[in-house]
Amino acid sequence: QVQLVESGGGLVQAGGSLRLSCAASGRTFSSYAMGWFRQAPGKERDIVAAISWSAYSPYYADSVKGRFTISRDNAKNTVYLQMNSLKPEDTAVYYCAATTGWVMTSPLEYDYWGQGTQVTVSS
Repeated sequence: QVQLVESGGGLVQAGGSLRLSCAASGRTFSSYAMGWFRQAPGKERDIVAAISWSAYSPYYADSVKGRFTISRDNAKNTVYLQMNSLKPEDTAVYYCAATTGWVMTSPLEYDYWGQGTQVTVSS
C-alpha cells in the first residue's frame, strides 16, 4: 500500500510560479512510476506529467511543455512538479498518483491517488 499527500497549491498571478510536492509513504517508493494529473470543473482528469522509477524519458502534456518540470527524490520519497509561467487555464485541482505499470499517461493505470491540491491562477 502507498499513501500520497500533495501540498504547495495556492493562488498565484498569471506568469508566476508554484512548486507542488507529493510525499509518499508505505513501501518501495522507488519502484513506482509517479504522475501528476489535474481536473478543472466540468472537465476530465487529464495527465500533466509523469516520471518513471528511473526518471528516464519523463512525459509532459503538450499544454505544459517548456513550462512545467517533474522530478523525484527517491531518498525523500517525494515527487515534485515545478510550474512556471502559469496561465489562467492551468487552474485546476492537481493530483499525484502512483503506478507499478509501464503505461504512465492514463489515469486508469494508476493504483494510488492523493487528495488533491487546488491551484488557482488569476489573470
